[in-house]
Amino acid sequence: MRLVAAPLVGLVCPAFGQQRAAPGQDRQAIAALQSGGLALIRHAITFPGVGDPPNFRLDDCNTQRNLSREGREQSRAIGRWFSERGLRPDRVRSSQWCRCLETAQEAFRSIGPGPEIPIEPWPALNSFFQGQGDRERQLQQAFEAARGLAQRPAALGFEVWITHQVTITGLTGQSVAMGEMLVVSYDGPARPLKLLAPAIAF
Repeated sequence: MRLVAAPLVGLVCPAFGQQRAAPGQDRQAIAALQSGGLALIRHAITFPGVGDPPNFRLDDCNTQRNLSREGREQSRAIGRWFSERGLRPDRVRSSQWCRCLETAQEAFRSIGPGPEIPIEPWPALNSFFQGQGDRERQLQQAFEAARGLAQRPAALGFEVWITHQVTITGLTGQSVAMGEMLVVSYDGPARPLKLLAPAIAF
């Protein structure tokens, strides 16, 4: 018999009432990115599970919950969405978890035109679920980086951060499904970040 603890539901399902863009109605997100908005993307679809196995090691993908074939296809769909709209990120940062890095690589490593975009592993985007990491320190690092992005000219482009549900919720107060994107911006000295457009599902 499978038991699902109530506090974990939000980690695998989008929050009730979360606004999402209708198919083809993504103009707000496009405009926000063109103006220097920050794209927060939850890693793509994984094999079933919550968190990671008991033998989890950050340096060994075989000990982690990884992308399924559907998740890899979803990751490539993310890249196509950006490419088809002429959106090329200035920088892609990712959690060090393998499912996030693979999402980033499948989506952005060969997005064109232009040179390959390097994927930058960034510990601030790591999961702090199940006692991993340091929640407040990581969120503050990410929040300060978002503030820096908001203070630079929009002509310098936009960043994509690929991370986990707990991180996105901590920064925005929003819950997203695997492979969904929020476009946000710094909006003052206290969290959450400002949501600039409805969530985009890929």
